[in-house]
Formats: sequence, C-alpha cells, structure tokens
Amino acid sequence: MFALLGFGTLLCIVSFAIIWALCVRVKNYSFLDVAFSYGLAILAPLYAWNGSGSFERKFSFTVLGVIWSLRLGTYILLRVVRHHPEEDSRYQALRDRWKGPWMFLLFFEMQAVLVLIFSLPFFLAAFNESPGLRPVELIGLALAALALVGEATADWQMQQFKKNPDGRGQVCQVGLWNYSRHPNYFFESMVWCGFSVAAFGSSWGWICLVCPLLMFYFLLRVTGIPLTEEYALKSKGDAYREYQRTTSAFVPWFKKASGTSHESSSLS
Repeated sequence: MFALLGFGTLLCIVSFAIIWALCVRVKNYSFLDVAFSYGLAILAPLYAWNGSGSFERKFSFTVLGVIWSLRLGTYILLRVVRHHPEEDSRYQALRDRWKGPWMFLLFFEMQAVLVLIFSLPFFLAAFNESPGLRPVELIGLALAALALVGEATADWQMQQFKKNPDGRGQVCQVGLWNYSRHPNYFFESMVWCGFSVAAFGSSWGWICLVCPLLMFYFLLRVTGIPLTEEYALKSKGDAYREYQRTTSAFVPWFKKASGTSHESSSLS
C-alpha cells in the first residue's frame, strides 16, 4: 500500500522535473498547468489497478477523476498551444518576482506534491474493501460530477465569447460569468469538495479535507483570482473595475445595481 504511494511520489517528482526542463527550453511555463491537470489521469488508474478495494468503488472514483483530469488538462493544453509562445499572465508575473529558472523548479516540485495530495481520495478508495458505495460516497461523487459540469460549462461559455469578434477587448459577462467573475474557479473548488466528501467513506478519509482547503487557498489567495484579476485590470482598466464592483468574485450570485452598461473581458 505505502510502496504504491511511494512510487506515485517518485513518479510525480521525476515527471515534473522533466516538464520543468522542457518548459525552460521552450520558454513557456504555462505547460505546468497542463501537467498538473493530467496528473490525476495517471495516478487514479495506477491506484485502482494495484489497490485491493472493491471494484465498484475503484471504478466510480477512477472514472470521475479521469474525466475531470482529461477534460481540464485538454482544455488547458489547447489554450496553451494556441497562445504559445505567449505565456500565461500568471507566469509572466512570477517571472518578474523570480529571476532565473531555479525558483520555478522548486515551484514545479511543489505542484508535484500537490498532485500527490489531490490524489489521496482515489488512493484511499482503491484500498477500501467495503462492498458497495456508502451514502456519503454517493453524495460526494454526485457533487463532484455536478461541479464538473458547471466548470465545463463556464469554460465553454468563455471559449465561445472569445471566438466572437464583437467581444474582443470586452469583459465576458455571458452565462455563468454574469453571476461570478470566476465561475470556473468556483466549480473547480466544488469538484474537490465533492471528492473530499466522498473520501469519508474510507478509513482516514478525513485527511482529504486538505484537498478543498488547498484549492480554496490557491484560487483565492495565490495564483488564481489575485494574479488573474491583476492582469485583467491592466488590460481592461475601468471596464473590469466596474465588473468587480457589480459582480461576485467567486460564488455565483445576483449582480449589484449599476447605472452603467457592462462591457467585459476574457480571463484566460
């Protein structure tokens, strides 16, 4: 059991070091987001194949985890390739703070550790031999599935907005983006709330609470909303300030009253 976790750890550390080297070579750290998202599509099946848990549980957790991983990873990969060699604004900001590639190597390895942490619900499920799925697992997996649909919808709406020439230079306020400045981040956090709840069906499942807590921290305080909005303010100015004034930052909610018309910008 722990040998498998050790192998997963080694796999993550080595893989992310290789990805860091490739990113340095192509001068684009945006590919880190792709690697992070695809990580679960590797670890979850690895755990399920080697774990001694019930097939129904391993199958349910793995399928949903792999769908989340492949959907998000592919969406980000297509975006990164489309913009290459232009780098995501978040990494441009980090380049200004960290001179040279070595701090980024540490950052990449921190992401490798995070991938391992976020794989814990799937690791525990893979060794849970209890027959059938418990109610808490069904509730958690259902929440994760619904949130996955919400996140995919937000990403699709943003993508369609960007394709429309009339939206160029504006702030996206279509669909879910009319109720939250970052609906994709909100639903991403809900995915991990769901997986965390589902993990309570396994021994030591409570430790998976670290997954949504970390996700909330990074999205709300570190590389999510802060850096995204910093770039949006620079590129959209007053239009984005008005968007901030009238629209919830995270949880989808009704707009505040405004006497001005709203134009709005795409967040990458």
